[in-house]
Amino acid sequence: MTILVTGGAGYIGSHAVRALQRAGHRPVVLDNLVYGHRAIVEHTLGVPLVVGQVGDRALLDPLLRGEHPATACEPIAAVLHFAAYAYVGESVADPAKYYRNNLGDSLTLLEALKAEGERRGTPPLPLVFSSTCASYGIPDPEQIPIAESCPQRPINPYGRSKAMVEQLLA
Repeated sequence: MTILVTGGAGYIGSHAVRALQRAGHRPVVLDNLVYGHRAIVEHTLGVPLVVGQVGDRALLDPLLRGEHPATACEPIAAVLHFAAYAYVGESVADPAKYYRNNLGDSLTLLEALKAEGERRGTPPLPLVFSSTCASYGIPDPEQIPIAESCPQRPINPYGRSKAMVEQLLA
């Protein structure tokens, strides 16, 4: 099955790509390469790399349908969403950058997954979203270990942007 891995040129995303390969799936990476690494995808993993923004509907729609050269004419069956800016200090210095990328682009992705499901006559395409413990108020969460039932009280734009995506998913 062809699986889109957003942020697949980053640390966590690249390890997910490797696990998908080992499980017999065909990963396709979508990454803007702001913090990701082209060489990991192209030379180490050897999977198709689409350089672009997750929030680009003109790119997403044909990619999901299997009408992009990277998909080898196979529609995307599911998405692992790791694409996000993840530097807390930078998020405090430039919160708009984080809300635009982490929240805005994720919303566009969710809209595209829903639209593609409707086009296929199915529910939205399956999505695995990678969030963060920063949504719980790290470095001072209510309890450790942090359970998902703990209240989310993010203290920076990075944590807030990820918590907001969780709210969109709910």
